Amino acid sequence: MPETFVKSERLRLLPPYLFAEIDRKKKAAIAAGRDIINLGVGDPDKPTPEPIIRSLQHHVENPSFHQYALDQGSPELRTVIAAFFSRRYGVALDPEAEILPTIGSKEALAHFPLAVIDPGDLGLVPDPRYPVYRSSVQFAGGEPYIMPLVPELQFRPDLDAIPGDVWKRAKLMFLNYPNNPTAGSADLSFFERVVGLAKEHGFVVAQDAAYSEVYFDEPPPSILQVPGAKDVAVEFHSLSKTFNMTGWRVGFAVGGAPLVAALAQVKANTDSGIFTAVQMAAVTALEQYETLTPPIRDLYKERRDALVSGLKRLGWDVPTPSATFYVWIPCPAGLNSTAICSKLLEEANLVTTPGLGFGDAGDGFFRMALTVDTPRLEEAVDRIAKLSF
Repeated sequence: MPETFVKSERLRLLPPYLFAEIDRKKKAAIAAGRDIINLGVGDPDKPTPEPIIRSLQHHVENPSFHQYALDQGSPELRTVIAAFFSRRYGVALDPEAEILPTIGSKEALAHFPLAVIDPGDLGLVPDPRYPVYRSSVQFAGGEPYIMPLVPELQFRPDLDAIPGDVWKRAKLMFLNYPNNPTAGSADLSFFERVVGLAKEHGFVVAQDAAYSEVYFDEPPPSILQVPGAKDVAVEFHSLSKTFNMTGWRVGFAVGGAPLVAALAQVKANTDSGIFTAVQMAAVTALEQYETLTPPIRDLYKERRDALVSGLKRLGWDVPTPSATFYVWIPCPAGLNSTAICSKLLEEANLVTTPGLGFGDAGDGFFRMALTVDTPRLEEAVDRIAKLSF
C-alpha cells in the first residue's frame, strides 16, 4: 500500500464501529485467561432450528442453485413472505412488486439511503441508535439530524420538538421498533402520526423491524398496518433474531412498489442476490414460524426475568423490556456508560455495551444482551453484587 494512502473523508468522519471495539476487548480478556461472561453483542447463542438446517442441507445439493441468484429474490420466498405478512400483520403484499429479499436487514438499511437521499439532504436519525442509520446517511452524502429518544415516551422521539425547517429538508426518517438498544416500543398511533408527517412533508420512513418477533407481551405492529403507509414507508425484516440465523444473512424489505424498486435498483448494482439454497431454507423458516418461534421467545423471557429480577434485588432501577433480547439499564449514580462498562469488565469480567456507543443520548445507560444461559446471567448478577458503587 502506498505510504501516501489516506482514507476517504466519509470514513474519517465515522467513529470506530462499536461492536468491533467490544469484540477486540473481549478477545483480549479471554486471551488473558479470564472467565468472561459476554453480554455485549446481540448474537443468539442457540443453534438455528433443525428444520431450517435440514432444508439448507437438502437444497444446497441442487446444482441449479449454485449459479447467480435472481436480484429480485426467488418467487417461492417472495410468495411465502407475502403469506407470512398476511398471517402475522393482516397486511396484503404483492410478491412481484412490494417484497425484496435482502442479505439480512443490515445491508438493506445501509443501501436504502442511496435510493432516496441526495447530497445535502437531511436524514432523521434516532439517538441512541443502531450505528448503521447514521453512517448510511453520511455515505449517501446526506446530513444526519439527530432525534433523541425520550425515556418518558417509551424511547420514541419527541416529534413536536423537531423544527419546521428540519421537516422541510428531511428526505428520510429511520425508526427501529422494537428498539435496539433501548427495548422501547411503538404502537399504531405513533406510526400513524409518523406516516401523516411523512406525507405532509414529503419524506420516506425506513422502519427497522429486526426484533419484531422477539416479544414477550403483545405482538408489535408493523408500520404497514397504517392505511396509506406503503406510499411513504419501507419496513426491514430479518430472520437473524427470529430464527437464530445471524450468520445466514437473509431478510427482506417490504413497502410500496416504487420504494422497493428503488432499493432493488441500488442492490442490483452492488450485489448478486442471496444464495438460493439459503432462500429456500428461509422459506422453510417462515412456513413454520408459528411452531419454531415460541420456544425462542420463551427462552429469552426466562432469561429476561432472571436478569431483571436479579438486578432489582440489588436495588438497581431496571425497566422490564417487553421485546428484544436486550436490557437497557440506567447507569449507577456518578458513572457514565463507558465508566460502568469498564468497571464491569475489569472487576467482574462482564462484557456489556456502553450507551454512548449508540449516540450521545445513550450515555446515561448501558446494555446487556440476553444471549447467554440463565445460570450465567445469575452468575453475572452475583458478580455485580460483590462490587462497590
